[in-house]
Amino acid sequence: MTTITLARPDDWHLHLRDGAMMRAVLPHSAAHFARAIIMPNLVPPVVTSAQAKAYRDRIMAALPEGMSFEPLMTLYLTEDTDPNDVAAAHASGLVKAVKLYPAGATTNSASGVANFDAVRPTLERMAEIGLPLCVHGEVTDHDIDIFDREAVFIDRVLDPIRRATPGLRVVMEHITTSNAVDYARAQDGTLGATITTHHLVINRNHILAGGIKPHYYCLPVAKREEHRLALRNAATSGAARFFLGTDSAPHTDANKLLPCGCAGCFTAPNTMSILAQVFEEDGALDKLEGFTSKNGPAFYGLPVNTSTITLTKIPPTFPPHVDSDDGPVTVFDPGFDLTWSVQ
Repeated sequence: MTTITLARPDDWHLHLRDGAMMRAVLPHSAAHFARAIIMPNLVPPVVTSAQAKAYRDRIMAALPEGMSFEPLMTLYLTEDTDPNDVAAAHASGLVKAVKLYPAGATTNSASGVANFDAVRPTLERMAEIGLPLCVHGEVTDHDIDIFDREAVFIDRVLDPIRRATPGLRVVMEHITTSNAVDYARAQDGTLGATITTHHLVINRNHILAGGIKPHYYCLPVAKREEHRLALRNAATSGAARFFLGTDSAPHTDANKLLPCGCAGCFTAPNTMSILAQVFEEDGALDKLEGFTSKNGPAFYGLPVNTSTITLTKIPPTFPPHVDSDDGPVTVFDPGFDLTWSVQ
């Protein structure tokens, strides 16, 4: 097979940032993806429907002329979130999900949730109206090893929340462990899980062996090889509960290379080329459209895109970095030659 045509894909977990950074990175997502769930962890975070509308307006103003892209907005869940504002934002069609960050779990998560009982009224209202909860699934306890934080979160936080809130639709975002894959497979249709591009191709050795590779550092951090293989098996299986959320997260090189560097991999420019190669290697090119273009819309209750993209068996070209007015942003390097290009 030398050509593949797919329904235009969507990205169900994307960081666009704001201002100069947003203007630099937005075209790279809009070039390939029709829609994206936009993360709300700005400074200050996108907490209210009014802030979500203002952020959406800034995104659309930054979209280059002639490009088509729909930002699907989210609200940042805090212990002071107003359930009525959330319900109104959902009813208006503006907001497609609410994002749960455990306080201190990742970039710009200081305003997240520490007392999960405090957000119960909001979660109950979301279950009533069918609004999904997108979850960054890690505990932040200092006594829990960073490589174990996802598995502990499932047992201590996620499963109790779902049992206490029947009908709540939940997306386990950027899963990184076989524990998360097994949990997702065992649940009903109210649970979905996104998998990133980079977690399909790197394990923790890629970050640490032979010297620290800061551009591979992300949160949740990549785990052992057995977990990477479990993620690939899930993504290429065709199972409808798994779908693409790139978690493409741009930071300037200066911020990645600090003594306390930022977490995130910028994968927007080459995600589709990498995924085509991963699925081809696993004998699953026929499952690529489901993972990138069909499973996510089905979970969110949205139509599949009618437009298409075509990938051709030609080595792609993409820049090693993207320039922004804030500084250069390094593009994720999968560590192997790519053979598929988006036409």
